[in-house]
Amino acid sequence: MARLIHLSDLHFGAHEPRLVNAVAERIDEEKPDLVVISGDFTQRARTEQFKEACEFLDRLREAGHDVLAVPGNHDVPLYDVFRRFLSPLTRYKRYIDDTLCPVHELAGVTVVGINTARSFTFSDGRINEEQMRFIRETFGRTDSSALRVLVTHHPLFALPVGETGEVKRAVGRNELALDAAAESGVDMLLAGHHHTASTHSARDLVTRAGPALVVQAGTATSVRLRDEEQSFNRIDVEGESVTLTLQRWKNEKFESDTEQRYEREGDHWRIAGAEKLADEAAH
Repeated sequence: MARLIHLSDLHFGAHEPRLVNAVAERIDEEKPDLVVISGDFTQRARTEQFKEACEFLDRLREAGHDVLAVPGNHDVPLYDVFRRFLSPLTRYKRYIDDTLCPVHELAGVTVVGINTARSFTFSDGRINEEQMRFIRETFGRTDSSALRVLVTHHPLFALPVGETGEVKRAVGRNELALDAAAESGVDMLLAGHHHTASTHSARDLVTRAGPALVVQAGTATSVRLRDEEQSFNRIDVEGESVTLTLQRWKNEKFESDTEQRYEREGDHWRIAGAEKLADEAAH
């Protein structure tokens, strides 16, 4: 079995220190094989904010945890126009990771990250043709039997968010990106950006999408909340089964909350036990 911890939208600079400590402590307890962080390490891409994020990453790595990270739109300077357009991710590369499209292979799982943050789109994200080629080529030369996970900050789908169900825009060129993911046999898409945890079947969102499980993370450490408390995801992969367990902030610590197991059947993910529950409801 492989275990992933999926964090997103840490927003150092608009964070709560006790939440940061609690996340690190919970990760130590869960003993993951890989910590995945899907962007927005900082609030305004300032040096001191990146330093705080770097200290958090150092703490994880010193505890023995491997980390795969991608930047988010908040990791690109907003008000420093010169830096925004000429060297948008210099600080990210210095303090977080100099690789913008990282790859990590575990026993039974291959994880690929793609940078969707852009200087000219502000909040929105985008994927270019070179990155789509990278997705195809990278998964094409890795273990074909491994679960394939693609990590971005911005979701590849337009998703309903929050209590209102408002549908938020997908990453730019999302249809081409979805084609690349489907052709590469991507099994799971991890993202953040909306500060809302959710899980969807890709084909329930877009008919042409491949058979991927779409997993969104909330914010783990930011005080910039949108309709729900701080949280992050634990993902356990075992063969053709994936178990998602939400780690939610309550009682002054992170605790396991809702848990859902999904099973892969052919080219589709289904909730384990869903057919049994449907039969029971029918009778």
